[in-house]
This record gives sequence, C-alpha cells and structure tokens, in this order.
Amino acid sequence: MAVSSGEGKATPERHMASQRAGEQGLLFDTRVSAPPDDVGYRGPTACAAAGITYRQLDYWARTKLVEPGVRSAHGSGSQRLYSFRDILVLKVVKRLLDTGVSLQQIRTAVTHLRDRGVQDLAQITLMSDGVSVYECTSPDEVVDLLQGGQGVFGIALGRVWQEVEGSLAELPGERAATDDDPSGHPHDELANRRRARRTG
Repeated sequence: MAVSSGEGKATPERHMASQRAGEQGLLFDTRVSAPPDDVGYRGPTACAAAGITYRQLDYWARTKLVEPGVRSAHGSGSQRLYSFRDILVLKVVKRLLDTGVSLQQIRTAVTHLRDRGVQDLAQITLMSDGVSVYECTSPDEVVDLLQGGQGVFGIALGRVWQEVEGSLAELPGERAATDDDPSGHPHDELANRRRARRTG
C-alpha cells in the first residue's frame, strides 16, 4: 500500500507528471477542519453524502468493509450511525469500485486507512492503475507513480473530505448518546415513544 520515493530528477517526463497531478488536484493543497467526534449520520444520510445505495451500505456493513463507527444496529428498530470518517471512506470505496478496482484490493486499502488518524486521512492521495491501490503522502510519490505509469487515476482524500463536508452541511446529523442517556436521540421520535411505553 505505502509508496516509498526518493527525490526525483527534473526530467521533461517528471515535469509533465507533476503538471498532470496539479491539474487533477492530487498534490496536498487542501486544508480541512476536524469534524465533531460525537455526531453521527443515519444510513440514508450516509448514502446521500457518499453517493451510494442503501443496499451497498447495508452489504458493506454486514461484510465489515465499512462499519458504522458511532453506533451499530443492535436489534430491530435501532439505527446505525456513521461518523464523518466512515462516510469519507464510503465515498472513497465507491470511487474505487467505479474505476474497476477489485473489492479485495479495496478491502486492503480500507484496512490501511482505518489505522490512520482522521487528520492524517486528509493528507493522503490514493493512486491506482485499476488493479493495485497505492498510498501517497507526498507530492513526489504522486509524481513518481504518474511518471511510472502506475497512477492511472488518483483520489485526493482532502478533496473528498471537502465534498463530504459540503454534502453533510445540508443533511441531518445527530449526537451520539450513551445507553444511560435517554434524552440522547432528540431526532428519534419513534425510539423516544417506545422508551416512554417501556418505562411508563
């Protein structure tokens, strides 16, 4: 997954590769702000922000490709809550699938991304030749892959971050509640009514 790279020599090919990377927005010029840790998004919101179907979301959760990080579904009537980071990864998975990368390679990439801090994710560009996925954390690595022909396309996670942030600004989120906080789901009217019936 990781790509190691030395300082590249200034050749015409390298200059072209660098120009191409700049045009595609792959060179780490994105500033992002940390999302709140305790805010989660329900399945339909996660789907809308990531551009996927509910069936994909459900399948990826059941196969543990991308599981909800705020709250998993436990029993009938409970709602999964996905974190900002989860939705970012969902959108990356969708992009990789759309370009023909195999689910096995995507699973490897997702496992690798899971180990990174949220802020680290914004500084990563994923490159792929349609078969393998490479992680780049510096402009030199991106340029080397493009120059070597391995980087047919790239996904700058900082850009995806901004897209997800923009989508979620228009969509409802909710604060995660602890099990002993009955008032923690202000938007979950049905759950509140069920809880009132059980306790009243």
